[in-house]
Amino acid sequence: MDHLTHATDISVGDKKSRVPHLNLTYRTWERIQKLLRAGQVEINGHDLDIASVVAVAKLGCKPYIEKSTKLLNRLEESQKILQEHLQAGSKIYGVNTGFGGNADLRTDHFIDLQRALTQHQHSAILTKDDLAAHSDGNRETNHHSMPTSWVRGSMLVRCNTNIRGHSAVSWKTIDTLAELIRRNMTPIVPLRGSISASGDLMPLSYIAGVVQGNCDIFVRSGGGRDMKVLSSQEAFAEIRRFHESDIEGQRTDSYCPITLGPKEGLALVNGTAPSATVAVLALYEANQLAVLSQLISCLSSEALAANAEWTHPFIAEVRPHPGQTEVSQNMRQFFQGSKLVVGLDERIDRNQKGLVQDRYAIRSSPQWIGPQLEDLHFAAEQLVRELNSTTDNPLINSENRDVHCGANFQAASVTMAAEKTRLCLQMIGKMLFAQTTEMLNPMLNNGLPPNLTPDDPSLSYCLKGVDINMAAYQSELGFLTNPVSSHVQSAEMHNQAINSLALISSRYTMQSVELVSLMSASAIFAGLQGVDLRVMHRTFLESFRDEASKTIKQSFDAIIPNADSLELCHAVWDKICNTWYGAANVDANDRCSKVAAAAADAVITCMCSSGGLELATSSKDLLHAITTFKQDLQQCMLTAFLAHRSGFCKSPCTMLFLGHGTATLYRFVREELGVPFYRDLEEDIHSGCVIGRSKKTIGSWISIIYEALRDGVLAGVVLKSWEEGFVDNEGQ
Repeated sequence: MDHLTHATDISVGDKKSRVPHLNLTYRTWERIQKLLRAGQVEINGHDLDIASVVAVAKLGCKPYIEKSTKLLNRLEESQKILQEHLQAGSKIYGVNTGFGGNADLRTDHFIDLQRALTQHQHSAILTKDDLAAHSDGNRETNHHSMPTSWVRGSMLVRCNTNIRGHSAVSWKTIDTLAELIRRNMTPIVPLRGSISASGDLMPLSYIAGVVQGNCDIFVRSGGGRDMKVLSSQEAFAEIRRFHESDIEGQRTDSYCPITLGPKEGLALVNGTAPSATVAVLALYEANQLAVLSQLISCLSSEALAANAEWTHPFIAEVRPHPGQTEVSQNMRQFFQGSKLVVGLDERIDRNQKGLVQDRYAIRSSPQWIGPQLEDLHFAAEQLVRELNSTTDNPLINSENRDVHCGANFQAASVTMAAEKTRLCLQMIGKMLFAQTTEMLNPMLNNGLPPNLTPDDPSLSYCLKGVDINMAAYQSELGFLTNPVSSHVQSAEMHNQAINSLALISSRYTMQSVELVSLMSASAIFAGLQGVDLRVMHRTFLESFRDEASKTIKQSFDAIIPNADSLELCHAVWDKICNTWYGAANVDANDRCSKVAAAAADAVITCMCSSGGLELATSSKDLLHAITTFKQDLQQCMLTAFLAHRSGFCKSPCTMLFLGHGTATLYRFVREELGVPFYRDLEEDIHSGCVIGRSKKTIGSWISIIYEALRDGVLAGVVLKSWEEGFVDNEGQ
């Protein structure tokens, strides 16, 4: 028997890794890069993987079927065995019997029966707009056709299934299907109408209809502005023009509409390829989002100046769930070199002020994300196994030359993989929502301004809209997470009384991918804004310390002995820092006023607590000195802050403070994507401010991040940068 090598490799190979989910995600990305360089994917029925499906479905790689003697022989043998049974008078389901609840019917018209099968399944809805080369932007309804990538992937998976030699399908039929992919001729397939019970009958019937040359089944040819819609017959005519002659002027294989032989129609339409494809494409992005969620959690932690001792290996060792262990290890690696979090060293300051431990949204992120990694890893095993399975009915057994009726088309395994993936996405989205809203709330964000504004909060509300957006995304995501599998309806004369609804579930999982991608892009924008603000205020205070000491000395040197003593300066400076962060919710002028008042109180407190401190002048002079000190400190602090803020916005130094992982993300978004530290008031197109770059809305900047995320570019940059840090000498 053949073995599902890649399914086994996913399970065994990654278990050897210290970070199995990251290893799986990285290896998938790495293999896609290799396939893109080669420009093609070879299939043999047994080792199709997630990377290959993505490369063909989304990235334009061309599929070719392995032309081995073994493969060709098993295809021919399955057809021979079927013919033997037909000649012996056997009643073979779907070959000389009716379909489904009509399986008690009999016929000797084998060819007509296959045509009747595809004909009755061509029943779903496509509008004129779905069949147009370029859709009408004024439409009020959603598309009723599948995205091209879903259909290309479905065709690839169906080819891989049929070449396994259990389906009595000819080489010519399978190669014609592959040629349609190679020539970028993608059937236009209705989006809805499959219950994934006897496989995805309706979607696959439209693909089979193109193979048959049905004049009312259409394909999309090409892409972008060059995309055109052709009938199936026109598509074959164009393919033949591609193949008019080879280099030597001799005719090559001619691709024409095919009259499907006994069982070939059933073998094409009776299977789980569309469900499996959509689930695989969703899982591919979900895995990247799961990895990215760990990095975003680190970014949020740095913005909040977290105490990251929750990544300590001991915590995972005493609760050794593999997912939790991996997340802790990953995040500790991502934090490496960070100057914005504490608690990574063995020695932890147990006398720190404020919260002694972070809130749940970041502190429990390893325990929250970890189980999702385990489920996503298992979903990958299920789906890769499905890609390399025979999922039609009946099945040809070449070992005992028999035909078996079963239900491998029942796609419940795909349903469960899709449901798990969707639930994982909801958990990740909920965490991102909690982290982002914590960063935006001045009561929770450890000294950052409201809504992460760099300007005066009385006039700048910066990311308040993002806060509302995140609530909307999370609400919709929570609704989509409801299981689809609990909504099964009996169908087709009660023959399909139970059905998997795998394609519906996979479609909703893809919608969840979209929502979590929106949330991730928003969280990245907010997180980068947060670390910029954290560094801006930290570097301001560091630069202002000498000025504060100078102001203390100038104000009190004449009336207080040792006005520049370390005791006094430290006391006042601590008060300045604490009040500066505590007053983050007010405008800069009021903030500096509060700081100055608190600093003056610190001077008085220090004087009173000293006991032996003698005044060199009267109380009246002291009060005057304190009043002058408050005014001078407020003014010089405000002037210094405004100058520092202006300089920082032009040239942030945030990169110097970030950990290894977050620095990679920061560099890519800020430098390669060009998404800036957002100034809010100056970004307004009516402000008249010149900022040296184009002005965009907050949504436009986040959209740039979102597109890079959905295109896989962002994940690629991050995974590539982590390669050296995570891939050991044994390649794990």
